[in-house]
Parts: sequence; structure tokens; C-alpha cells
Amino acid sequence: MSKDMQHVNLNYELAEIEHKYGDKIHIISNPYWQSLLAKFSTPDMNQPLLNNYIKRFYSYLLSEVIAFTFPTEEISWDTRMKEFHKDGTFEGDVIRQGTKVVCVDIARAGMLPTYVCYDELNYFLAPENIRQDHFFLNRKINESEEVVGVSVSGSKIGGDKEGAIVLFPDPMGATGGSISYAINHYKKEVSGKALKFIAMHVIVTPEYIKRMKKDHPDVEVYALRLDRGPSPAKVLSSMPGTYPDVETGLNEKQYIVPGVGGVGEILNNSFV
Repeated sequence: MSKDMQHVNLNYELAEIEHKYGDKIHIISNPYWQSLLAKFSTPDMNQPLLNNYIKRFYSYLLSEVIAFTFPTEEISWDTRMKEFHKDGTFEGDVIRQGTKVVCVDIARAGMLPTYVCYDELNYFLAPENIRQDHFFLNRKINESEEVVGVSVSGSKIGGDKEGAIVLFPDPMGATGGSISYAINHYKKEVSGKALKFIAMHVIVTPEYIKRMKKDHPDVEVYALRLDRGPSPAKVLSSMPGTYPDVETGLNEKQYIVPGVGGVGEILNNSFV
């Protein structure tokens, strides 16, 4: 059969906001997902809807990350129509079937998002190439409840990172301390050379972006929304990244504003 040109050399473009943070930062621009995230943020939102919303957010985010950044290959697979017609073979581009992926759960807010990504990847890639790791981190705060570092209580890492895309699905990119620590650990302590590192968030702040660009300029960041609520009016009316020295998205306790509140707490119904 002749090859159908529409199925090869696929060109996918993200719908993302304009900003001045550089080409590694991707903030989704989509009214549907912004609407769901606004609903997710309201005080009367509770279980089981909270978990269902997170599942939807990460199923979508993963599809965007895969379509935009994962390697592809051209395949020729017989369909069920092959039995009835000589041209019942599909030829076209698909995600490279041998792609290796490591999904890193940064407990506790990252547990459900990471599982969603891990589960969905197993549907269309070779399961033996997909792994879920667990990294137990939390904010270290002082008496004023300000974030002063990261406390590590353990990890369960199931192998190397050679040739793998390493995903960090963690809902809130607030200060960037925890995820920067986790990425640094994978870079230095886990053997092998990763294909790339990708951080996946529901919301990020300017502070988070600044931290990631400083600590890990190679990491690709994907988020559904950028929050910079406490910023001055001139910042809020400007393109994101125009005033990096005064742009802010955190309150005095370093929680995101407008944000959604503590995601780890509300997802687990455990406010400690």
C-alpha cells in the first residue's frame, strides 16, 4: 500500500502563554483547564472530587508532555482489517515504543500524580521500561513557619536512569526547594545518563521558575498555571518574566497566592 503522508512527520505545538522565562518553561494556555483549576481551588471542593480533578489534570499534562517532547518512530502494524483487505496495515509515526521513563513520586502531594503518569504510560509503552520511584521529602520550616530547607526521610529508587526520561509530577511548584533537591539527587546519586528531566506541575510561581533556572537550567517545566498574585499592579499587567526582581507568587509563609491551599494536606485529608 502507499503511505498516507498525513500520518508521518507529525508536528505538534503546545498552546502556551507568552513569557520571558526561556524555552524550557511551558505554561499551558487553555480555558477549559483553567476553568477546572479554578473550580479545584474553591473552599467547598472536597473528596472524592479533589482526587478526580488531580487525575484529570495529570492525564492531560502527561499527554501534552508526551506529544511535545517524547521521541517518535515510524511503524507499520497490521490492523484487524488486514484479514479482509490487503491495505489493512497502518503506517505512521507513534511514540517510540522502546522509550524508557522513570516517574518520581515526591511524597506526599506527588503520590497520586505520579501514579497517574505511571499507569497511563504502561498502556502504550513497554511496561518493562516504565518505573515508579518514591522520594520522601517535606518542607523544613522555622518558628515563623517560613521555609528554610528540605527534610528527607527516605527513598525507594528501583534502578538507574540510563537513557530514560525522568518525570517529576508534583502539583505545586512554590519555592522549588524540594524538587530541586530531588532532581539533584537523581543527577548525582542515581547511575546512568538520563535522556531528559521534566517537571510537571498544576501551578508554579515566579520564585519556583527562578530557582529552577538557577539550579537546573536543563530541566523542562510544564504547568497548567502561573500564579503571581502578590505582585505589584505593574507586574500583573505585564508579560510574565518582565520584572523578575519584583514578581512574586508567595505569601509570607511561602504558600502560593492565589493558589489552592496545601495540596498535600487536602488530597490526603491530613493537615499536618
